Amino acid sequence: MIKVNTKETEWKDGLTVQNILDEQGYTFKMLAVWVNDTPVTADAFSTTIVPDGADVQAIHLISGG
Repeated sequence: MIKVNTKETEWKDGLTVQNILDEQGYTFKMLAVWVNDTPVTADAFSTTIVPDGADVQAIHLISGG
């Protein structure tokens, strides 16, 4: 099991940040993601493997004025 924004989610071998974003329906281009308090850059979403037991935080970045 992993946690995604405090909700428990099933973990599977080879799970990437991009897999999580796809499964959770995150389609907004500007996202900030952390895995176990370590920031993950957008260019590494598809190659960053999420370990079992991880705490993943994904936040939409929205600016205004």
